[in-house]
Amino acid sequence: MDISVPQALPWRRAPRVIVAGLWDGRTWLALVHLVTGSVVGTFGGIVIGVLFATGAAGLITLVIPAAALAAILFTSAALTAVQRSRHTAFLGTRWPEDQSPPVEFTWRSMLGVLRTVKTWRQFSYHVIAGVYGGFAAMIALTGWTIAPAMMAAPLFGLQSGLEIRHWAFLLGGLILLLAAPWITRGLSELDGLIARQLLVGTTRAQQLELRVTDLTFSRDSTVDAADAERRRIERDLHDGAQQRLTSLAMNLGIARATLNDLPDDAKRALADAHEESKQVLTDLRDLVRGLHPAVLEDRGLDAALSAVAARSPIPVRLKVDMRRRVARDIEAVAYFVISEALTNTARHSGAEHAAVEVVLAEDVERRDLLCLRVVDDGRGGADPESGTGLRGLADRVRSVDGTFTLTSPLGGPTTIEAELPCAS
Repeated sequence: MDISVPQALPWRRAPRVIVAGLWDGRTWLALVHLVTGSVVGTFGGIVIGVLFATGAAGLITLVIPAAALAAILFTSAALTAVQRSRHTAFLGTRWPEDQSPPVEFTWRSMLGVLRTVKTWRQFSYHVIAGVYGGFAAMIALTGWTIAPAMMAAPLFGLQSGLEIRHWAFLLGGLILLLAAPWITRGLSELDGLIARQLLVGTTRAQQLELRVTDLTFSRDSTVDAADAERRRIERDLHDGAQQRLTSLAMNLGIARATLNDLPDDAKRALADAHEESKQVLTDLRDLVRGLHPAVLEDRGLDAALSAVAARSPIPVRLKVDMRRRVARDIEAVAYFVISEALTNTARHSGAEHAAVEVVLAEDVERRDLLCLRVVDDGRGGADPESGTGLRGLADRVRSVDGTFTLTSPLGGPTTIEAELPCAS
């Protein structure tokens, strides 16, 4: 048998909710919000009205309207700060960070401020607050003051005799007293709604645009930092480990050529060590070249790709058409994409020939694009999902806002195309 107590029906909870509004802290915060809003709004409206009238009266001069305009902008900014703090203190409103540049008292700065939507949205709120603030506070205070007076009506009728009108005043005052908290909170919420629409420094679209700008800058900084770190590692390996291995291979070669009276086992061990050191040196040079080739830094993309094509185990036809050098990060991405694509071609495609084309072109938006194209006559069927190599190429291209396209039907040919945006 279910003996659980059923929850109170909504209509049964309504009286408790109505009465609870009398001692709810939010009610009194809302009342203080309306009272302070009437003071700030009325004062701000009067100041703005006086400044506007002064500027209009002095139109025959240039100094008076300019001074009035500067004063209006300053007053609007000050009122915005005060109103935001008031809404935060009493209503708990949270405002997005305003990333607008500071206003300077120059014609260009003031005209720029006048052209922004934010300025007129905030100015319109102060105009509205000049009327609504006093009106809302008057309604709220009227409810809180008249209700007790109406409820005291039977006390005035004790001497002359109680009448129906005295009890009607008592009932009306009680109803007004119970409604006063909700009227107060409703008026404050309406003020908060208007403020959230007009006092916000930036719109949602502008916030997203600023966020995209910040993320783009952060991405560019990360790419630059990673490129600088690769160059540092390349210099350290080239100047340190590579030089030591070169010296070791030379010493082993000299020992192998001069020490002829060693036992056969020692000669074989020395020969193996010499060959291994040369192989390690070759691998290290390939590693250094893969990190950041010095020829790319010194002579540009054409020379670096010529070296890549010369080292390729399959014949590569290279065409580079660039009227100028592009940014270092774009050059690095282009180099690594083509180098990795040719490495994949040699290892996995079974191709006998490959062709590389690099063209610095101009698109319809008047921006320079570095267009890359790598084609091989292999078996095709390349799939980015089957390994990380092709996905890595696409990720490198996307890191500089480029586009990456792979076409590889079964039977070939395989074509890799990329477009990298460059500053003109």
